[in-house]
Amino acid sequence: MILIEIPANPNCMGVDTRVFHDVAPPQQVSQVRLERHTGQVQWHDLTGWTVAGTPCPAMIQKVDDSGEGVALLIYGGDAGLRLKPAWHSGAWRLDDVVQWGEPYLLVSDVSDVRLVGQPKLAVAHGKESG
Repeated sequence: MILIEIPANPNCMGVDTRVFHDVAPPQQVSQVRLERHTGQVQWHDLTGWTVAGTPCPAMIQKVDDSGEGVALLIYGGDAGLRLKPAWHSGAWRLDDVVQWGEPYLLVSDVSDVRLVGQPKLAVAHGKESG
């Protein structure tokens, strides 16, 4: 069982306790493909984030999502996850307007994630190139 409870913090909004039933072991994840803005699906780098303001590993785990079926839960530190477009090479920082935080993410397709150790997607500003 995985419990996610993130207090409101400078990285992201808080989320009350969520319970997920794990169906596979966790793996470290480095990228996720998602649609942050309507019609713009792109790859994003991600890391876990701590209340101390530092990165930590982001993990992905197959879970049973309370009647919604099987999903992939991406979670990080005690302050959630931090994301940025894959084309952005800047350091992880709270004051970078291109970056944002999330308490956790649920994705449905394993092809929308890249694990640590897999080659990262090479991208130009906003365009996939590989």
